Amino acid sequence: MYDYDLLVVGSANADLVVRVERRPAAGETVLGSDLAVHPGGKGANQAVAAARLGARTALLARVGDDGHGRLLLDAQRTAGVDTVGVLVGGAPTGVALITVDPSGDNSIVVSPGANGRLAPEDVRAAGSLFQASRVVSTQLEIPLESVVEVVRSLAAGSRLVLNPSPPRPLPREVLAACDPLIVNEHEARVIAGDDLGESPEDWATALLALGPRSVVITLGAAGALVAERAGARVRVPSVRVAAVDTTGAGDAFTAALAWRLGRGESLPEAAGYAARVGAAAVTRAGAQESFPTAEEVAAL
Repeated sequence: MYDYDLLVVGSANADLVVRVERRPAAGETVLGSDLAVHPGGKGANQAVAAARLGARTALLARVGDDGHGRLLLDAQRTAGVDTVGVLVGGAPTGVALITVDPSGDNSIVVSPGANGRLAPEDVRAAGSLFQASRVVSTQLEIPLESVVEVVRSLAAGSRLVLNPSPPRPLPREVLAACDPLIVNEHEARVIAGDDLGESPEDWATALLALGPRSVVITLGAAGALVAERAGARVRVPSVRVAAVDTTGAGDAFTAALAWRLGRGESLPEAAGYAARVGAAAVTRAGAQESFPTAEEVAAL
């Protein structure tokens, strides 16, 4: 019935990465490693992560007609992603400036570039991709009005997965379509306000009251919490690994969860698998380069 297990609508960035002994404070300069350039962006990352796991994946995004854009397209095609929905031109390719410290934690500044020109009319023009996709995943590195159009373009019976990053308040129309809404604590507080309560279970209750059909709260090394409107709150453990670089791990988690939901797994089952994928991703440097195959996840 579906040509694609997953359609990802979102950003494609060139990641410019420098490793530092510690991240600089305001007004401070620190020396870092040689600059490394990698394909990235939340949308492109999710598409590659899903394809590497074996999902039939398509990407709807916009890149510039430049070297960074060609790098991103090559990376998608190499991973097996269908790039028929990737538009070229209108602005320079988006860029993410990333510093990574010895613990693997990162700080990121994004220049959206062409991602900011992925317009609602581009989403409407890709209607055939939505009709052909079992699950649609999106993020907030593209204009919010385009995310609203994604919701309006969903095929009957398909499922929307949203990771609202970078976070901002969301219209009720978008929240009501999320199944699930995937957030960390910071994203939860931006969307629902600071009065969330003390525990992740409290955060989930506050978020569900805003309208999503389900919520997944990522808790780093502690795994994740899964919450559905009519179901119990379920803690999903992570896998203990030595973290090298957390860049892109959340994108790998989201892509894996979306794919497994499309295969008919329950939300706790899909989140459990996604936690293993995210754990595998942090054991290697980089974003897309770190994403595991299904065989590597099974061996974890």
